[in-house]
Amino acid sequence: MTFSQPAKMKDKVFQQFSSFIYDQVGIQLPPSKKTMLEARLQKRLKTHDLATFEEYAEFVFSPQGLLSELVHLIDVVTTNKTDFFREPGHFDFLTQRALPTILSKQDRSHSHPIRIWSAGCSSGEEPYTLAMVISDYAAEQRNCHFSILASDISTRILDTARKAIYSEERTDDIAMHIKKRYLLRSRDRQRGLIRICPELRAMITFKRINFMDNDFGLSEKMDIIFCRNVVIYFDKPTQQSLMQKFHRQLRPGGYLFLGHSETLNGIDVDFKAVGSTVYLKS
Repeated sequence: MTFSQPAKMKDKVFQQFSSFIYDQVGIQLPPSKKTMLEARLQKRLKTHDLATFEEYAEFVFSPQGLLSELVHLIDVVTTNKTDFFREPGHFDFLTQRALPTILSKQDRSHSHPIRIWSAGCSSGEEPYTLAMVISDYAAEQRNCHFSILASDISTRILDTARKAIYSEERTDDIAMHIKKRYLLRSRDRQRGLIRICPELRAMITFKRINFMDNDFGLSEKMDIIFCRNVVIYFDKPTQQSLMQKFHRQLRPGGYLFLGHSETLNGIDVDFKAVGSTVYLKS
């Protein structure tokens, strides 16, 4: 019995993919990522019954491939790592400082929902955490309305987020009183699954957004943007461009939340640091 060996990617083909992915979504793939890309694309070769990466590249870069396969290529190269209540200090800042400040300045005669954008939402834990925190906060306020937009470049991971179904072990960092209020357990307890309650799911709109797009396709300004542990995958010029676009997308007095390892140092944009990786558009 013989077994076929997995296809190998030539350096020239890897460079083609690397340059194309950078141009499309701003993600850098240095040569050290070639083995990873090879492994992740093997399934796409099998899907299209292709023997080599050269054949796959020819297909991807054809008019038909750009229409039908590009989204799958992007799904393959994006990294999706997140948790409920990740970096919990940000949610304390949100309810103790950001939201009270925004509400105090809002014109009650022309009030609009406070618009929050979870940019790079991955499998949905961040926007659902925001919905839990905001629902608790809004219950203690009068005439307080919110809307949450959650976006990602990966259609595959957005499908997962919309379903709002998670293993119980992924909810370990959620306080018990919040679990009881917002999480539904599977009737088959052996499956070990939970689902976010309908009330929270209704608060969130999911949308595919590419950070390389000039205006993100959004007509409304945001009050708060969470974009955490995403920009570390971009080089400085791409980070500079993205932060300028976020600045334009925020209302004056809006807040930008970045990940714990991210900073605006060296980036020329008019944000003021007001907390640990929290920035204000003044």
